[in-house]
Amino acid sequence: MTRASAQGFAVRRLSSSDCRRWDDFVNGTEYGTFFHFSGWRTIIGDCLGHSTYYLFVERNGQIAGILPLARVKSWLFGDALISSPFLVYGGPLAECPEASEILLESAANLAEELRVDYLELRNRVPVTDWQTKDNYVTFRKAISSEAEKNFLAIPRKQRAVVRKAIKTGLRAEFDRDVDSLYTILSECKRNLGTPFFSRKYLEAIKDTFGENCEILTVRYQDELLSSVMSFRFRNEILPYYGGGGVAARRLGANDYMYWKVMENACQTGVEVFDFGRSLRDTGAYKFKKYWGFEPEPLSYEYLLVKSNSVPQLDPSNQRYKFLIKTWSKLPLQVARVLGPPIARLLG
Repeated sequence: MTRASAQGFAVRRLSSSDCRRWDDFVNGTEYGTFFHFSGWRTIIGDCLGHSTYYLFVERNGQIAGILPLARVKSWLFGDALISSPFLVYGGPLAECPEASEILLESAANLAEELRVDYLELRNRVPVTDWQTKDNYVTFRKAISSEAEKNFLAIPRKQRAVVRKAIKTGLRAEFDRDVDSLYTILSECKRNLGTPFFSRKYLEAIKDTFGENCEILTVRYQDELLSSVMSFRFRNEILPYYGGGGVAARRLGANDYMYWKVMENACQTGVEVFDFGRSLRDTGAYKFKKYWGFEPEPLSYEYLLVKSNSVPQLDPSNQRYKFLIKTWSKLPLQVARVLGPPIARLLG
């Protein structure tokens, strides 16, 4: 008799018929996030081509815990089982310690069976005594239902930047498709030296999550400056895939864009603005602090299987400095062709 069955639990893998129950559990659990939803299984599996292992435990026919996992394997970046790759939050959600322990044990057994280098959990709060990496933080803040109060809550210098951008005559509008977003993101990511996904990936997200996924684009006259894809989850808004072209910085388009996301969000009942993950002491980290957000440490936890050390697969790793610089110099069309096959391996 297994430990799970001895305690009245059964461990299963998610099937299409279970998706509604899975998502209901995510919505009803304290530390549930947008990135725990079952829709990511199809995006990561079908669109990006990775093996997915979305585990859940049941007791008396009711879901008691979930753990989304996917395997990302490449010759360049190694072989890992991650909850959840390409996303900033993950890890187990459970209604009781017993269910959490069973999920962790099942994940560890799966990692051993697959002989991956390591198992990675991207938690907002610690759940294990495994090895950790603390160089990532997130920025979350409660916002008022009144736009003016949110504007005045922005620190003075950053508020002046936003006010100047507003006076410039920028125009923000919600897009129905991903074309403008892809155009600006592929350029922005190339400039940063980071391979980016295909348009198909953004379309899959938009199609999967529907009205809970929105795109806001900023233009000056007819010039496309910046664009961002945001996710709505319960009472939260999460601007996730966003960026701007070269002219965006000169005109303050990125600052204006995030302000318009916040302004619209508070007017539609959102209470928490999640500015997302950043590496400590990077430009993105400082940008979010300028807005008055305080960093909250993320608990990324690792169970080593074949690897001897916690991976350092981020831009701060000196091993990747040359690759980042080289990528930033590529012609844009070349980066758009070569980027998706590489981006799907970054995890």
